[in-house]
Amino acid sequence: MTWQVLDPARATRLPWRLVTDANVGHLIRRQRGLARRSQMHLAHEIGISPRHLSFVELGKSKPSRGLLMKIAQHLDVPLRERNDWLLAAGYAPRYPETPLTGPALSRVRASVQALLDTHDPFPGVAIDPQWNVQLSNRAARRLVSGIPQDVSGRPTNLFRTALHPAGLAGRTLNFPQWSAYLLRRLDRAVVRTQDPRLAELADEIATWPDIPERHTWSRLSTDESDDPVLSWRLELEGEELSMFSILSTFGTPMDVTLSDLSIELFFPADEQTETILRRHG
Repeated sequence: MTWQVLDPARATRLPWRLVTDANVGHLIRRQRGLARRSQMHLAHEIGISPRHLSFVELGKSKPSRGLLMKIAQHLDVPLRERNDWLLAAGYAPRYPETPLTGPALSRVRASVQALLDTHDPFPGVAIDPQWNVQLSNRAARRLVSGIPQDVSGRPTNLFRTALHPAGLAGRTLNFPQWSAYLLRRLDRAVVRTQDPRLAELADEIATWPDIPERHTWSRLSTDESDDPVLSWRLELEGEELSMFSILSTFGTPMDVTLSDLSIELFFPADEQTETILRRHG
């Protein structure tokens, strides 16, 4: 099996949420709650009165385009959701969403692929907010060799591939600890984005063997590990590997696609793993 990516020419773009059914005040209040910021604190930060912010959140006052973007910046709202806010307030979206495979992002795509290829023989992937693989290197493709496409999904989804019993779950030697990390991330992503596709995936994963009940995911802990960083331990072709990962994002994205893209690089956690990966590389 190889990492599968959807053909952008055939893909159908679906909205993450129906922003027309929610006023922008509700979206602001929800994001402020997720960021654990008080109304007074946020109002003072952006230079308006708490009363004005209260009226905006209650739908009694329509915020200007500039005020919306100022609030979004102070709450670290992703670019995709900033566009949602603008639409809900009756404004045109500000940030473009360019296909990663399109000519406008060809230089960025080539740079990300070069980074992944340079990281070989250690695995590396570029993923979207649903953890669908958009780019990968040879070492990453080797990890999923032999996993059926109906297990990993199309495009390849890291949550599905890592947690499915016929995927990497069967090869993961510390599955309780590693799955706890992944399930917590999935739960947070569902809550933050309200993406129905992620929620559907989470509900499906909850039915798989050795997966805790859905309502417990946010409380799962990996604190019992004595290592400085949680490692993923798995068996590959009769050899045991131990790796940790680093997630990185673009520092100054102005396009929704790049804002949504994350790069996950896996590194050997011990000398044995490094020797094995370099030998195969």
